Amino acid sequence: MNLKKTLMSLAVMACFITGCTQQKALVLYYSQNGATQTVAEELQKQLGADMERIEVVNPYDGDFQATIQRCNEEMNSGNLPAIQPLQSKLADYDVIFLGYPIWFGTYAMPIATLVKENDFAGKTIVPFCTFGSGGLNTSSEALKKALPKANIKQGYGVRTARVAAAAKELDRFLIENGYKEGEVAPLPAYGESVPVTPEDSAVFSAACSTYQFPLGTPKMVGKRETETTTDYKFTVTSTGMNGAESTSTIYVTVGKEEGAQPEFTEVVR
Repeated sequence: MNLKKTLMSLAVMACFITGCTQQKALVLYYSQNGATQTVAEELQKQLGADMERIEVVNPYDGDFQATIQRCNEEMNSGNLPAIQPLQSKLADYDVIFLGYPIWFGTYAMPIATLVKENDFAGKTIVPFCTFGSGGLNTSSEALKKALPKANIKQGYGVRTARVAAAAKELDRFLIENGYKEGEVAPLPAYGESVPVTPEDSAVFSAACSTYQFPLGTPKMVGKRETETTTDYKFTVTSTGMNGAESTSTIYVTVGKEEGAQPEFTEVVR
């Protein structure tokens, strides 16, 4: 991290926590099955912020297929789910950590209702989400379109299968982005992308083969070493049902502790 970036990060952190603008934060989230709530509670714990859960008037029943069917119907019809009025007064907050599960590649439908019915103009929005494979990037872009007068910042996302890793990852995320005090060593950049070796393919397979949907074939990979992990950035190709080929990026991490197994952390399409 260069000196200019370090000084900027420290300035943002000082303003956020104690200084120039006395910014006040709210953790506002929707969770269906508890994963997003786990992340929200960890955020609230680390920030000492206020927190509120978004409640749906007619709750989704928690069954995966039933939720997918209802969500698909709502998206096609444009009939958004009704949500309970917020108890928090959004005007009182400068920074809102907005959390949700990813449905159909974007934020869950109750968030669509929230952003339609409430004024976020001038607010700093920090998205956080849980997902099966990915969706932070696409949902963040959707928020930018839905809330053009808000400042949508870099967000945090974690696979539901890895939600136990959220506490450590959030600590780094919050410090790096100036939302809380502390120091973390900067992560190294990924190395040059090169063709995968059989060993790389074995790591990819160990991380991804048990996922419920095919994730494609790794073609290229960049790597980096941290104090605790070896990380892989795979370029992957796949063929859709229409026969068209597409490319995605899949991130995999392997801990250096004995017995650690490869885990894929995110798919970016």
